[in-house]
Amino acid sequence: MALDVVDLRAFYASPLGHVARRFIGRAMLRFWPDCARQRLLGLGFSTPYLSVLGAKAERVLAFMPAAQGVVNWPSEGLSASALVEPTLLPLPTASVDRVVLVHALEETESPDDLLEEVARVLSPGGRVLVVAPNRRGLWARMDGTPFGHGRPFSRSQLEALMRAATLAPEKWTEALYVPPLKRPLFMRSAPAWERVGSGLSLPFAGVHVIDATKQFHQRAPLRATRRSFAFRPVLLPQATPTPRITDAPRKTPAG
Repeated sequence: MALDVVDLRAFYASPLGHVARRFIGRAMLRFWPDCARQRLLGLGFSTPYLSVLGAKAERVLAFMPAAQGVVNWPSEGLSASALVEPTLLPLPTASVDRVVLVHALEETESPDDLLEEVARVLSPGGRVLVVAPNRRGLWARMDGTPFGHGRPFSRSQLEALMRAATLAPEKWTEALYVPPLKRPLFMRSAPAWERVGSGLSLPFAGVHVIDATKQFHQRAPLRATRRSFAFRPVLLPQATPTPRITDAPRKTPAG
């Protein structure tokens, strides 16, 4: 069942949501400290992070999946949000410079098609920032947060998906080492959890954060190639013997 936009907004308004936004946003800014004069697209529920990343961007769009729902964003001024089908984005090819994926990849039924569509709308050399639940992390095992819904990923799975979509991962990091518990003790000690977890490269972080670049060359789609070489039955006319027609023997009249 897909996450609802109301639940996502309520999570980011909670203390645990503030913790998630703080540490994921910090990792994003480490990769993208400046998006000045860039056309920035957020796909999924990325508005908590677009307000930080897109402060100096030329243009910012917030696309939200139809199964999730949409909210008006930003709260002031003209709306930049829209309800879309994630694998059929209403944008021309090579029309944006950067894409942020949050609460998108794990929710879609076809992650490979989603990443291929992201690569289509990215300009050559454009960059994509992916936030996805870590299969080994505690956040993916508890459904009290949005990261506990959908499909979690390992690092090798994400790398294979992105390379198949002509996206080359360049920088990796993890975030959310603090357990996803709403107790005040864990909220206060969250910075210490992050320092220890990242310093020791512990494997149980809540999310992967990946910065990838669109490759300039376009490979032939593997699935289309397989279809073109598939064996197809060929129906050929088969010759059948024609029955031989013989004259019936004539009877000789008697006498």
